[in-house]
Amino acid sequence: MDIIRIIFAIILPPLGVFLQVGIGPQFWINILLTICGYLPGIIHAVWIIARR
Repeated sequence: MDIIRIIFAIILPPLGVFLQVGIGPQFWINILLTICGYLPGIIHAVWIIARR
């Protein structure tokens, strides 16, 4: 299941984080990072998925 989440994290980072932790602080942080730049959003999403 983590492979699917990582694929979603690369395509749409907030979706990958949402599938991992739901709507919470990490989700909103990822949305802000994705708005600021696509690459920071991907890095944060993959980090959240790999950490858990």
